Formats: sequence, structure tokens, C-alpha cells
Amino acid sequence: MECVVLRIQSLMEGRYEHFSHQADIGVRGIGATKEQAFEQAALALTAVITDVNSIEPRRRVIVICEAPSDELLLVDWLNAIIYEIATKKILFSRFEVHIDAGKLSGSLWGQDVDVVKHEPAVEIKGATYTELKVCRDNQGRWIAQCVVDV
Repeated sequence: MECVVLRIQSLMEGRYEHFSHQADIGVRGIGATKEQAFEQAALALTAVITDVNSIEPRRRVIVICEAPSDELLLVDWLNAIIYEIATKKILFSRFEVHIDAGKLSGSLWGQDVDVVKHEPAVEIKGATYTELKVCRDNQGRWIAQCVVDV
């Protein structure tokens, strides 16, 4: 599995980006650690819905995921966030991830959806296995990506 990211960025900086995929959209987290890449993928997920900077980190939600591979763990992580958004009507702007032996403990901070303030663009139905990768690129950065169904 080859992991290629075209833009060069400092190893210590995490970031997210989107990539095109037919009618859906790809989310990609990039970080110095696997945990940071998962956090950035979560930010990319939120950024599909709204401007992340419009969300205040007022409430904390904890999620736990477990999977036999990093790729399946990423899908479970993103789907857990989508579930929290759908059921609690909260948008998240801050994420903290700890991964140990296939188990992810995550904290999500956000606020209740305010349609006027957040202007949600789409509803994300779920994370998919399409374009699914968790790996290191040739610069040593962690990449965590998949396509989400909108």
C-alpha cells in the first residue's frame, strides 16, 4: 500500500484535507503520529458539514472503538463521530485520540448544532472502505483517509 501526499508540510504539524470521489467526498488526516492523523481525519469530517472554526468546544463526549486493524479502526472512529452528531445533534471541533493495541479512546468537544450559526451543508451518512488507508508516507507522516458517504 503506497501512501502519497503531494504537499510538503512540517512533520510536527497536523492537518486535514478533502479529496474528490465521484458523488461522495474523501477525508484525509495527516499528522506526526497515528493519533494525530485520526484527530485530523475527524476535523476533515466536521469540515465537510460546516466551518470547524464556527464550533465552540463546550461539551465533551467520549467514544471507545476497537478493531483488528488500523484501517477498520479509522472507519469505526469516524462512524462513532457520525453517530454522535446524528443522535445528540452536536458538531465537534476538537478531538483527542489515544490508540493502544487496536483500541481507540477518543474525546470529542463541540456544541449543539445551531443551524443559523453553523449552516450545515450536508449530512454525512457514514464512513466507507473506499480509498481506506492508514499508513506512513515517504516523509514519515501518518496518513488516515477514507471516503465518506454524503
